[in-house]
Amino acid sequence: MLKATIKEVAAEAQVSTATVSRVLNNSSKVSEEARQRVSAAIAKLNYEPSAIARSLKQDRTFMIGIIVPDITNPYFMEISKGIEDTVGQNGFQLMFCSSDENTDKEKKLLQLLNEKRVDAVVVATAGGNGSKIASMSRSGLPVVLIDRSLEKHDGFKQLDLIAEDNAEGAYMLTKRLLEDGHTSLGVVNGPSWVSTGKERYDGVLRAMRESGIEHLPYVFNGDFSVEGGIRAVRRFWQAKQKPTAIISLNNRMTFGVLIELIRQGLHIPSDVAIASFGEVEAGQLLKNPKLYYIDQQPYDMGKRAGELLLSRMNKQSVSMRSHLEIFRHQLKCFH
Repeated sequence: MLKATIKEVAAEAQVSTATVSRVLNNSSKVSEEARQRVSAAIAKLNYEPSAIARSLKQDRTFMIGIIVPDITNPYFMEISKGIEDTVGQNGFQLMFCSSDENTDKEKKLLQLLNEKRVDAVVVATAGGNGSKIASMSRSGLPVVLIDRSLEKHDGFKQLDLIAEDNAEGAYMLTKRLLEDGHTSLGVVNGPSWVSTGKERYDGVLRAMRESGIEHLPYVFNGDFSVEGGIRAVRRFWQAKQKPTAIISLNNRMTFGVLIELIRQGLHIPSDVAIASFGEVEAGQLLKNPKLYYIDQQPYDMGKRAGELLLSRMNKQSVSMRSHLEIFRHQLKCFH
C-alpha cells in the first residue's frame, strides 16, 4: 500500500498544500476550521510527514553523528548519554557508529555521516583521519572531538575538543604506586598513535623520572579492550622478573587484567597491586582489593559536548576560537 502524500491530504481536506504544511508545523496562521479538516484528513489517510522532505526544506536533519572506538564501553556510552540528554531537549537525535579502533572503518563512517547530511559530528578518533575530519569542519559542519585530539602534524587549526587531563591522571596513578614502594611496573596501554595512549604513557614516565627511576617499565600496547588486558598479564607473567604492580590505562583493559589475575590465582594487592585509569565496577566484588583508580566524568563531558554542539549549530559561537575543555581527575581507591 502506497503512503499518502501531502497533496492527497490537501485534496481530502479541500485546502492547499501550504495550509497542510502550516498545520504540520503548528503555525498560528491557520483557521481552527481548516486545522480540524486537515487533522481529520491526516487521520483518515494515515499520513506520515516525510522526514527527508522536511530536512531539505529546513536544511536540517536533526541528526548528530557519534563515532566512538568501542560502542560497548560504558565510558563512551556515558558520554553519549550526556550528549543525548542535552541535545534531545532541542529535538536532535543521535546516530551511533563504532570504529573498532580501525582507521579505515572510521574514514568510511565519516563519509557515511557526511552523505546522510547530519547536522554535526562528535568523534573519539581512532587516529589517522585528521585531514578528513578537518575538511568536514572547514565545509561548515560542526565537529566536536571528544576524549581524543587529532594529530598535531596535520597542519590545520585545532578543532573543538572536550577531553581529560590524560597525562596528569596517569601521573597520579603511577606516583601512588611508587609511594607504596613499587618500582617494577607493568603498563597496559592502548595504541601508542592515539592521543590518549601517548599522553597517559607520558604521565607514567614523568612520575618515574621524578622518583629517580631510570629504567623503563614493562609495556604492553593493546587496543583498549578486555582481551588486551588479558594478553598483557599473560605477557608480563612470562617475564623472568614479574612486575609487582600493574598500571592499566583504560577501564576495559583493567577488567581484562582482573580476569586474568584471578584466573591465575593471584591476589590483589598482596601478589600484585593494580591502578586503573577509570573505575571498574568489578573491583567492588574483590575482597579487600585496595585497587587505585582515576575517577572519570564521562557524563559531564558529554553534557559539555552537547552544549557546545548546540551553540555551534545555532551559530551562537561562530566567531569563537576553537573550544578546549580539559576535565581534571581525582584519585580514588577500592578498599
